[in-house]
Amino acid sequence: MKIGMIGLGKMGANMVTRLMNAGHELVVYDVNDSAVSEMASHGAIGVDSLQGMITKLPFPRIVWLMVPAGKITLDTIEKLANLMTKGDIIIDGGNSNYKDSMQHAQMVEKKGIEFLDVGTSGGIWGLTEGYSLMIGGKPGIVEIVRPIFETLAPGKTEGWGHVGPGGSGHFTKMIHNGIEYGLMQAYAEGFEIMQAKKDFNLDLAQIAHIWQKGSVVRSWLLDLTANALDIDAGLSDIKGWVADSGEGRWTVAEAIDLDVPAPVITLALQARFVSRQNESFAAKILAAMRNQFGGHAVKKAD
Repeated sequence: MKIGMIGLGKMGANMVTRLMNAGHELVVYDVNDSAVSEMASHGAIGVDSLQGMITKLPFPRIVWLMVPAGKITLDTIEKLANLMTKGDIIIDGGNSNYKDSMQHAQMVEKKGIEFLDVGTSGGIWGLTEGYSLMIGGKPGIVEIVRPIFETLAPGKTEGWGHVGPGGSGHFTKMIHNGIEYGLMQAYAEGFEIMQAKKDFNLDLAQIAHIWQKGSVVRSWLLDLTANALDIDAGLSDIKGWVADSGEGRWTVAEAIDLDVPAPVITLALQARFVSRQNESFAAKILAAMRNQFGGHAVKKAD
C-alpha cells in the first residue's frame, strides 16, 4: 500500500520505518527538509510540498498526519482538503482534541473526503513493539486502510481497533493519557517515599526489578522506571520539571463537564504544575498563616 505521511518527528519517522519494513511504500513530507532527506535515504519518497505528495499517491489517496495538535493540524487538513478529491482519506494520528477531530471530519466530508482520527500510543518504542491504535470514523473506511493498522499495531488482531464514530479515537486516547498521569504519579510518589526512608538504604532499581515479575503493580511504566534507575539510581541529571501534553487537562475538563469525579487524575495533573515552580507562593502564604495564628517559626528566604 502506498501511503503519504506528514510529520517526521521521532514518532512519525518511526512509523514510516515500521511501515516500510513491512513492504509499504511511503511518500513523506515535513517542514524540516533534513527530516525528509533522512527518510528518503532509507527508502521513502521525499517531497517538498503537499501538492507534491498528492501527485505521487494513487487513488484513493491515503495521507496520515503526525503533527502537533491545534492550528497546525487544522491548517494542514484544510490545505489537504483543497488538494484531494472525493474518496480520498485523511488520517489524523496526532494528539488532537476530540472535539476538533469531530469538526475536522465534518469539514472534509463536505467535499467527499473521508476522515479517521486515530489515537496513537507507543512512543519511541512503537518502532519495535508496535503502536496501540484507537480509531474513530466510519467502519468501511477503517477496512480500506486495515493493512496500515495491522502493520503499525503489535499484531494483526492485537493492540488496535475501531472504537466508534468520528472523534471517538482521540477521545479514547485522551482518557488513556489521563489514566497514564495517575499511574505515573502513583509510581513517582511510592519511589519517593522509599528514597526518603534512609534507615533502610533501599536499592530502588532492585525493587523496581523485583516488582516486574509477579507483582500486581507490574507494568510497562514500571519497566521504564527500572531502566531509568539502572542508568542513574539518583536521577542526578534530571530536573524535576514535568510537562503535560494537554490531554490530561482535557480529561479533567471532560470529567467536570460530565459530572464524573476524577480526583486521582486531577491531582496528578496538579502535581505536574507544582513541579514547575522554583518556589511556591502558596507555600509562603501557608507558612505566613501558621506564623500569624500560632507563632510557628518560618524559614527566611536566602
